[in-house]
Amino acid sequence: KLHAYDRAEIESREMAAKGGSNVDEPLDLLRLSLDERIYVKMRGDRELRGKLHAYDQHLNMILGEVEETITTVEYDEDTYEEHVKMTKRTMEMLYVRGDGVILVSPPLRTS
Repeated sequence: KLHAYDRAEIESREMAAKGGSNVDEPLDLLRLSLDERIYVKMRGDRELRGKLHAYDQHLNMILGEVEETITTVEYDEDTYEEHVKMTKRTMEMLYVRGDGVILVSPPLRTS
């Protein structure tokens, strides 16, 4: 016997195979973004941009060709100035744990 999630996943894959592009549930937006570059905002002032290879209902994701940007803010105690530092690195493949995800943005569609 299939659970409701399993049935929904099978129906979602069948619709994707038929070229369906309906967004009825939040995860449908991720389904439509498979094999495309997405933007992911993470806890800890981290941002990811990469190609979405896989995901699950917990927002665990596998991203490829990833660029990570880490933003840190330092304060100068003498001048009270704020210094924003952005560090970037690239990775071929990355597993993203869903509980750290704040926001997922699909690619821009111009059609």
